[in-house]
Parts: sequence; structure tokens; C-alpha cells
Amino acid sequence: MTKTVSLREANQSFARCIREVVAGEEFVITRNGKPVARLSPVSGRRVLTPEQEAAWERLKAAMEKGWNIGAGPLDRDALHER
Repeated sequence: MTKTVSLREANQSFARCIREVVAGEEFVITRNGKPVARLSPVSGRRVLTPEQEAAWERLKAAMEKGWNIGAGPLDRDALHER
């Protein structure tokens, strides 16, 4: 998730911002309420906390299993029969 901070706040808490960027966070820095810069990890990949990693694994497992929406089995041909 991208956080928005003012230029003043980013300047006053630069070390904290960098720690969060190293952990994968991204910041949009604003001046007078308008975005002027983005501070993001060089790798471009966010590092997840153990809790986030567990949630991601649960979501992937649920997606593989699928959700019962009460529509019965569907395939491409059945969806396009009109």
C-alpha cells in the first residue's frame, strides 16, 4: 500500500521512511498537497511481514479451491449460450 506524506514530514522523518521503504513500503511525497515524488524500493518487490505472508497463502489456497456461488458448474460454452 502506498502512503502519502508531505515534503516536510518526509524531511523530518527521513530515516523512518527509509526503514519502511527497505521493508517494501512505498511513499508518495507531496508539496502543497500535490504529488511531486515517489519513494519506493529499488527491487520493486514488497517484503511481506509474517502475518501478511500467512494471509497471502490463505488467499491463494482459497482461490485454488474456488468459491461456491450457487451457480453450479460453469464452463466457457455454458456462459456464452444465449
